[in-house]
Amino acid sequence: MTELIHATLALPGLLPVLLVTFAAGLVYGFAGFGAALIYMPLATVWVDPSVAVAGLSLSALASLVTVVPRAIRQVEPGPTLLMVAAAFLTAPLGIWVLRSTDPLALRWITSACVALTLAGLMTGWRYRAVPGRLARAAVGAATGIVGGATGLSGPVVILFHLGGQGSAAANRANTLVFLTFLSLLLLPQLAFQGLLSAQAIGLGLLQLLPYAAGCRLGQALFDPARERLYRRSAYLLIAVAVLLGLPLE
Repeated sequence: MTELIHATLALPGLLPVLLVTFAAGLVYGFAGFGAALIYMPLATVWVDPSVAVAGLSLSALASLVTVVPRAIRQVEPGPTLLMVAAAFLTAPLGIWVLRSTDPLALRWITSACVALTLAGLMTGWRYRAVPGRLARAAVGAATGIVGGATGLSGPVVILFHLGGQGSAAANRANTLVFLTFLSLLLLPQLAFQGLLSAQAIGLGLLQLLPYAAGCRLGQALFDPARERLYRRSAYLLIAVAVLLGLPLE
């Protein structure tokens, strides 16, 4: 335990990372997406990408008691479970990429993925076809690879769900539940590949409180009548995160 505490407190930029975690939870609470899109570009300014991915995955425990209980009542269980299963099967490949790729290169890849996702969201690009089981499995598989490699489990599934044929509430619930459970399922796979370090565990545990507080506040602020405002606010915060997180040094 002492080693865990020392390893965590030795992390550079611990306070800024915790503030970023709160902001990520806030956006996740009111928009239903965007936590990793904000967290990963900024957190990796101070900590190694592998530590950031594992820490954020552990922080997702907070979602189980903040946003998931309400979302679970509106989720489509069959399609969501199919996507989670597909993502779980492909995540080891993404984690291998995370483990074997240069951290600076990963930061550039992360920033590029976030920027492309933001562009897709702002321009209105969506998956327009009526999704079948194969399409859902493919989206889940792609999400597992991207999420394992960069911590960005959201981009593929966000664009997929936002263009879905269901209600906005159901799509939001599907996204929330999928992202939360995938993050949790990444933990044993990260541990198996040796990336669940003492620093990552300590960071994830420290992030639980600010992440939960952000989620709670964001959920309390959420008003379906102002959904467009929330989306625009999320886009702005994501854009700021991309710009501030660019590895230009």
